[in-house]
Amino acid sequence: MKARSTRWGAPDLASDWLAAPVAWAAQTFESLSDELIMVDLDGTEAWVLAADRTPPSGRPSGVRLLPYFDSYIVGSHPRARLFPGVAGQRALSRTGQAGTMPVLLVNGEVAGVWRMRRSGKRLRITVEPFRDVTARQYAQLEHQVERTAAILEGAPDLAIGPIAAGHHL
Repeated sequence: MKARSTRWGAPDLASDWLAAPVAWAAQTFESLSDELIMVDLDGTEAWVLAADRTPPSGRPSGVRLLPYFDSYIVGSHPRARLFPGVAGQRALSRTGQAGTMPVLLVNGEVAGVWRMRRSGKRLRITVEPFRDVTARQYAQLEHQVERTAAILEGAPDLAIGPIAAGHHL
């Protein structure tokens, strides 16, 4: 994973989000200078629209099962914020790419990985949490599995255990 500066700006927009020329991104930032303000994001300088100056109240909460290449995960920067500790090793590719594994999100952070196998109507969803989950979080996880199965018109079957599958590339 490449080293990140403590400032986020046009070069990061160009390389991490758009695969666009840095000069173009710098020009775009300049053209929006009256609409952007710099904010501190846990020690990293970042830019937001002035109209979005007020952050959401409270911290993220709850449990979610996010699929491969979910935009919340793919767009997360700095990565260490959403992929703490073992999550960075298990849920990111060797090059630091996010989205190559479906993830378990707990309170806004990657807290595990998961996979799904279908056998007829049965959807076996195996989740490998990277830390202990509370009884409340487990109930929310069960709800996520039931919701996923309902969307895919299957019968839910939740298992907790190691995930041996590799990254989707």
